[in-house]
This record gives sequence, C-alpha cells and structure tokens, in this order.
Amino acid sequence: MRLRWAVTAAAAALVAACSSPPPPQTDLADDLAARIGIDALYAHLEALQDVAERNGGNRAQGTPGFDASVDYVAGLLRDKGFDVQTPEFDRYGGTRGGAPLLTVNGRGHPVDKASLLLDTGPAGISAVTLRPAKAAGCTAADYGRTDVRRAIAVVDDTGCSVVAKQNAALARGAVGVLVATAGAGRGSPPGLFEPGYYRQLTIPVGIIGADVNAALRRTTAPVRLRLDGEPVMTKSRNVLAQTKTGDARNVVMAGAHLDSVAGGPGINDNGTGVAAVLETALQLGSSPQIDNAVRFAFWGSEEIGLEGSRAYLRGLDAEHLDDIAVYLNFDMLGSPNAGYFTYDGDQSAATAPVPVPEGSAGVERLLAGYLNLAGVRPADMPLSNATDYEPFLAAGVPIGGLTTGAAQPKTAVQARLWGGRAAAAFDPNYHTRRDTVDNVDRRALGIMAPGVAFAVGAYAQSTDGPNGVPPRDERDRKAP
Repeated sequence: MRLRWAVTAAAAALVAACSSPPPPQTDLADDLAARIGIDALYAHLEALQDVAERNGGNRAQGTPGFDASVDYVAGLLRDKGFDVQTPEFDRYGGTRGGAPLLTVNGRGHPVDKASLLLDTGPAGISAVTLRPAKAAGCTAADYGRTDVRRAIAVVDDTGCSVVAKQNAALARGAVGVLVATAGAGRGSPPGLFEPGYYRQLTIPVGIIGADVNAALRRTTAPVRLRLDGEPVMTKSRNVLAQTKTGDARNVVMAGAHLDSVAGGPGINDNGTGVAAVLETALQLGSSPQIDNAVRFAFWGSEEIGLEGSRAYLRGLDAEHLDDIAVYLNFDMLGSPNAGYFTYDGDQSAATAPVPVPEGSAGVERLLAGYLNLAGVRPADMPLSNATDYEPFLAAGVPIGGLTTGAAQPKTAVQARLWGGRAAAAFDPNYHTRRDTVDNVDRRALGIMAPGVAFAVGAYAQSTDGPNGVPPRDERDRKAP
C-alpha cells in the first residue's frame, strides 16, 4: 500500500467515523518525501553555519548574517526557476532619546515604557490615578462603578495581556495605563507581553514596580507620566516563493523562520526548519503538476516578536487572505534530545482548549499518521504564541506543523517512548552559541524533514477529504 493511503488509513483510525471520502490516489506526497535526502539537508545546515561563522557567530535579525541567509535561500530558489520576492517590512528597532519618568507629589519615579511606538514628549500627560474594582482590569466590567474618564488607570499584571488591559481602560475613558508588577525579581507573568503587543497600544502605557505602586496609593493628586523618546523603525525582509502552477486561489503555505538569536548561529533553531522547507521547494520545483499552488515562506524577525509573519498577513487584503488554504510551520526539527511532536490542532491535549480554525485537526492527523508510519509515535505540542503559526491561527487560517522541542524538559515517559535523557531539555543548546550543525540530531532530522515534504505534497494535490480544510467559498479570514 502506498504511503499516502497508509497515512490516510492510519489517520482515520485516530478519529471516530469519517464521512468524507478520501482524496484521489496520488504518488506526489510519497515521492516528494522520498526525495528529501539527509546529505542535501546537511549541505544547507553547513551553509548556514558558514554564514554565521563569517558574520560574528550569528544570523540574527538586522545583522549581515541574516542578510547572507536571505541571499542563500533566495539564490537557490531563483536557480530552480522560482520567482522570488524579498519584501521589506518595518519593525521596531529601538528608541532615540527620551527619559521616561513618573512624577508623584513632585518626586520622580522609574517607569518602563510599554507603548514603544508612542512619544508623549517631555511634558507627558497629567491626570489622577484610579483603580478598577477588580485589580487585573482585563475587561471594562472589571472597573465596576469606578469612573476613570480622563484618568490614568492603575492595574496589576495578572489575568491577561497588556493589550487587553489597555483596551479595557480605554473603553472606560482612561487616557493612560500603569501596570504594577509584583516585583521580587519574578519577571513578567506569561501572557502579559504577547509577541508584537506594542503595535496594539494606542495610549501611553507604563510598567511600574511595587515601590512606585505604593507611592501612588499614598496620593490622590494628579501625577505626570512622561513616556518620551522617538521610536526608531528599521527594515527587515521575508523571502517568499510560489509555484507557477496550481490554483492560486487555494494556496498551501509552508514556512520556517530564517533568523537566529544574537547569541548563536541558530542551526537547529531554525536552520533545520529552513533546510527542510527549502529542500522541499527545490525538489518540488517551480512548475510541478499540482492542483493547488504552494507558497514557501522564510520569515524574518521571528525571534523579535514574529514581526515577519505578522507584517506579511497585515499586508494581505481579505481576498488574498482567503486564498490561503492552510499554513504549515516548521521550527526546530533536529533537537539533540529529540521529541516527535505535531502541533495540537485538535486541542486533545490542551488543559484549557482554545478555538482553532477548522481544518487544523486534519493537519495534525495527517502528520501524526506520517510519523507513525515513519516509525515514531507522535505526541501533541501545545499551541502557543511563540512561533510563526500564531498570526495565521489568529487570522483564522488552519495551521499545523512539526517540531522536536526546544527548552522544555523531556519527561520520563517521553524518554521511554523516544529514547534520550529524561529531565533534560529537548534542545539543551537552545538560544546559545552551541546551537551548531554538530549538535543537530541526524536521525530526528531525517524523520521530520520528509514529513514536511509529505504534508506539502499531500495538500498541493488535494485540500479535500478527511484531513482537508474548508473550501475557498467558506473562508472568512481577518488579518491579526
């Protein structure tokens, strides 16, 4: 039995009765997966390692190493006949000048500027500070009878994102927000600062510590909030290439982030994802016999707030956003203490399930079926906001993908299932200078990378069937 049909059968066994018929038989998914060779993958990894070594040890956003990575990927795609685009986007690059300060009863106190794209000027804003009935201030209802019109709302750092806190205060008429942290060196709670949060802040928002919060409680007089400093925007690039064949109104997208962190060459994170997506594109070619167009994306600035993928989606109108049938994301495919994960598109492992676009569960089944037949038992990776599928998820695009894990510790059960060391990180070199080609797990990459090609080939041929996604006329997407 051919692998495509074996995977469909294996995936169907993971769900209750499936009423949709399977897609027409095709060899494309099997054949494309079989063409992904480990030597070709390592050639890409070694090239990216060399780029880092020639450019200060990294390929981080805004560095010559990132630019050279763009040139490497774009050059190979052009040589294969693809029309390659490297569109620029603006990202926050820092603040010029300014001295943020909160003045309470004539005394200056430190305040951190959360609303990075706003500049109050040196005069700042002056207003009384008021607090919601519920300290988190996550919804307008949290304010109860407290009237914060023309006031600065003071909220704590729990319960929701800083964007939700601003929106709730703004809905009740506040002119600014101060978020008080618990301090004691604990850092920010998870979810307070989501990737790209600052683009959604439209009024002055500052972060204060426990001592400053206490000073505010001792006064009813107006305070002055100065969050000055000119935001400096800088340019970055994505790399995009689409097949010349296939339905351009039913596009299969596959992506990986191209940048590393500044602290290392980023070969597992995410040279492995880049290598797998790139080699899939090269083996598929620019004009294959396919039903649906395939668009390959190599994102800039993932490590700095997912800016590349967010900018890409913001630049699409409603029609072009609806053209995207599915987005497949591949981030870290060769972790040295590897796990074998599919993204949890059906939310079966979620402790607090979140809405996911219809079709995401089918992507998970397809990839899980492939991994089972490749000889490894897959597990669910919980969805998060830490990699480039998140903006697509927010836009309503079905998503899925593979990963071998990052800094999370491998459990004892997982170690028995996959081998490796329990209680150690899947990638102990994550975001360090040790993230080199020598520390990539060859076996893991050899399993996961053909899975990339299999998924691309399967959906390029058909987006219908038990693992399919909604048809074009049933999509109503919104850019995040």
